[in-house]
Amino acid sequence: MGPLAVGRVRAAELDAVTLDAHGTLVRLVDPVPALVNVLAERGVERTPETVLAGFESEVAHYAPRVDEGHDEEGLARLQRECVGVFLDAVEAELDPEEFAPAYVGALHFEVLPGVLASLDRLQALGLVLAVVANWDLSLRRLLEEAGLARYFAVVVHAARKPAPEGLLLALGELDVAPARALHVGDGDTDREAAAAAGMWFAPTPVAAAVATIR
Repeated sequence: MGPLAVGRVRAAELDAVTLDAHGTLVRLVDPVPALVNVLAERGVERTPETVLAGFESEVAHYAPRVDEGHDEEGLARLQRECVGVFLDAVEAELDPEEFAPAYVGALHFEVLPGVLASLDRLQALGLVLAVVANWDLSLRRLLEEAGLARYFAVVVHAARKPAPEGLLLALGELDVAPARALHVGDGDTDREAAAAAGMWFAPTPVAAAVATIR
């Protein structure tokens, strides 16, 4: 077991910071209005409540299968499958392959408050940054669209947290020892992964986590 700790840590004790993505750097904008619209454009009128229930069914199907979207072929297959779950849930007789781009296009993410200033401060402290997330291949594109990609030297998707391998892979690419790295995340899977990797850990929000570094 390494130096897992929650509390203040000195910048001199760190060389790198890894961060989770969803709930840490970005959050999903309510997708229901956009999904209602893209269904209506195809002649399928559904209430927001029905669409929300369908979206929740799709998320429940996607979450344990996120690793299947680790490459382009797997991502396309996973998206078709998940869109099929959504369409079945809302009882819409549409082709999942045709509807997949519209469905994915209805999902938008926004940068959480305080993230940009916090990333600027971490870089000002001379720390190298990485994203390590349980996400599919689209993570890299999302970071670019959100204007965050420029901050990160390494991006690891399909990290399989709470297993530590994704964190250790990122630190290996950064050539940083786990004892010299802090992981910031929003859940137990992040805390457990950091502990297994032998890293420091700080919970979200990012601004509060960065404030612990002196």
